Amino acid sequence: MPSINFSLKDLGNLVGKRISEKELKELLEYAKAEFSGSDGDEVSIQFNDTNLPYLWSVEGLAILFQGVIGIKKGIPEIKSEKSDYKIIVDRSIRPVRPFISAFVAKGGKLNDFFLKQIIQLQEKFCENFGRRRQKVAIGLYPVSKISFPVSYSAVPPKSVKFVPLDSSKSLSLAEILEEHPKGREYAWILKDTKKYPLLCDANKEILSFPPIINSSTTGKLGIDDCDIFFEATGTDLDSVNLASCIFAHALSLRGFSIFSTKISYVGKSLLSPDFSVHQHKLDKKQVESLLGLELKDSDIKRLLEKARFNVKGSSVEIPCFRNDIMHSVDLVEEIGIMYGFDNISELPLSNYTVGGTSEIQNYIDKCRDIIVGLGYQEIMSPILTSKEALIDRMNLKHSLDVVEISNPASAGFSVLRSWILPGLMDVLMKNKHVDFPQKLFEQGLVSVKDNDSVFDNEHIAGLESHISANFTKVKQSVDFILRMCGLDAEYEDFEHNSFISGRAAKVIVKNKEVGFVGEFHPAVLTSWGLDMPVAGFEINLSELFGIIAK
Repeated sequence: MPSINFSLKDLGNLVGKRISEKELKELLEYAKAEFSGSDGDEVSIQFNDTNLPYLWSVEGLAILFQGVIGIKKGIPEIKSEKSDYKIIVDRSIRPVRPFISAFVAKGGKLNDFFLKQIIQLQEKFCENFGRRRQKVAIGLYPVSKISFPVSYSAVPPKSVKFVPLDSSKSLSLAEILEEHPKGREYAWILKDTKKYPLLCDANKEILSFPPIINSSTTGKLGIDDCDIFFEATGTDLDSVNLASCIFAHALSLRGFSIFSTKISYVGKSLLSPDFSVHQHKLDKKQVESLLGLELKDSDIKRLLEKARFNVKGSSVEIPCFRNDIMHSVDLVEEIGIMYGFDNISELPLSNYTVGGTSEIQNYIDKCRDIIVGLGYQEIMSPILTSKEALIDRMNLKHSLDVVEISNPASAGFSVLRSWILPGLMDVLMKNKHVDFPQKLFEQGLVSVKDNDSVFDNEHIAGLESHISANFTKVKQSVDFILRMCGLDAEYEDFEHNSFISGRAAKVIVKNKEVGFVGEFHPAVLTSWGLDMPVAGFEINLSELFGIIAK
């Protein structure tokens, strides 16, 4: 989780009220953060949430605390002044890193302390929200050293040279990735690209090689620089604009005036930053049903304005630096935070029950204990996965009828798993450096689609990987598990593309298919980058428990 350091005195100056260490600890609850420690005036805090990047700076905290304390309310006022600043985006950058946002901040005072704060925000944003610069990377430059318009393009790796920050040697883009510390650290982002991003000004002076490093000539801010050029490049337009909005508000709070920049793409132009607010409808019935509070409209308006939203009837305006509000429930959470969850009275017990685990859970726990006794190590993996893991990497030519997420956060978490063994193979792939033999198992839910219906079943799966791993060894494990449950199994040969032909079988208990065992096909091992033989099994515990219950 992100953590930041700042001056308590500086925070008070930005908020407009002196804040003690005790008051800070109380205020941090509204930011989902915790006090970590202090050294004189400098304090350290840690955030327990990663979806509020605007708070990862003393300026962002000040904006929130102004609302909580009541010094200001609603969305902070900010506007960008018109200017002639322009960035020309070449079509060559489209397949590499297609989006950019930018602005110029003027008239503020940049001192050594503030410079460290803005660089801290830059690093935290890029490493966390920016996914280590892959999704978003940020550059800051002194305006005095730039001639506009700026061009953003992709060029061959050896076509240009410049002196990067923290270096005295002129290097090509390819040499930067091989020799410069930042180049070696972030070279993975550009591993599959034939051309590299480049920012140049009107005089062909290189500003930076995003997302890797700025130029030491034009890309280094000093305490005497009062005018700042900000740019964010990335793979997602909304994300680079979010970066601009967050930094523009931080600089505005410091007294800078924000000047917009025209971004000229091929076929269209945009004005950056985009400070447009987003609107969401608040379902007031959810406030009562989720929080148990009967609040007046005026109370809801007051609480949301404390959280720095604007309220117009049942419509709530979301500031441009907040990208985490996606549903009315998110607004209900904001109301709860501002009201104070500790201030919500508990309800008396309306009935009395005795807690306990269900029979199937007791049975599942017994199976887990048995397989642990066989020397398998338990792992836990996400229920969400990808079609690539479930189908492609498992050598399945047909398309499994899987349950898909309508709006997934990423391709890697786009479907519900329909079997567990692919997740175990993924763990095995990431732990090839661990000594062999390796024996892993997992127990959990899988979701199986049948026409328009979805059924959740409890499965348990195990695999072992070592030089002599084979069908017979995992079959013995299945036999032992079933015998310990008082059952006998029969095995029926079957063909499955994930397993070697003739080395796979269905597990039959009392004439019902409850699972399968098999020795993984070399094509599956290759797709997961595995060198050792692997054999595994998977059992439907829901089906097995139904047999036992009868």
